[in-house]
Amino acid sequence: MRSPTSLTDPLIPLVADSSTVINLIATGCAPTIIRAVPNRIVAVDVIPGELDTGRQRGRVHADRLQELVDDGHIEIVTLGDSGWVHFETLVAGPAPQTLDDGEAATIAYAVERGAVAIIDEKKGTRICASRFPSLGVVSTVDVLLHPEVRRKLGDAAFTDAVFAALQYAKMAVFPHHLDEILRIIGPERAAQCLSLPKAFRASAPNPAPTEIERGT
Repeated sequence: MRSPTSLTDPLIPLVADSSTVINLIATGCAPTIIRAVPNRIVAVDVIPGELDTGRQRGRVHADRLQELVDDGHIEIVTLGDSGWVHFETLVAGPAPQTLDDGEAATIAYAVERGAVAIIDEKKGTRICASRFPSLGVVSTVDVLLHPEVRRKLGDAAFTDAVFAALQYAKMAVFPHHLDEILRIIGPERAAQCLSLPKAFRASAPNPAPTEIERGT
């Protein structure tokens, strides 16, 4: 698995999984973040359909993705012949060795095009490391930690964006990023992020109750 230094080559496209799209939308400043990253960001055409299933639960991620596409921030792409072959190998077989359609399509396109896959699930990264050891794989956190993102947003807005992705989208954070995330958002905010390990949340001070929690 290639390191996040892949993000320093602007000629390599980044292929966003559904979780990445959801995380970026949750920041509240997805266009600014995407513009800050020098790499082109694409999503396979499976992703809009996957997000569309959330409408039944009142989610509007599919609409927000379409807005990003319409504004030219994200490009929708399709798998070629070899991509479909990789896709089939990733969705067929025993459950521990297979992925959902969106994640499989993301990886398949990245393999086919020599791109970098943005994957936030441990299972997906494990399968990539096993089957495609030369494939570039990063996480949404890697994208957010790109130095240009912080520079374009400014420190306060950057901190708020990371916190929003954690709180509202439950953005996954791999162990090697935990200390940095804690430094960015601070222990009080970390205590409110259920996607962070309990040890991090337990060591943080309890936040003051909101008006709703107080019943006011």
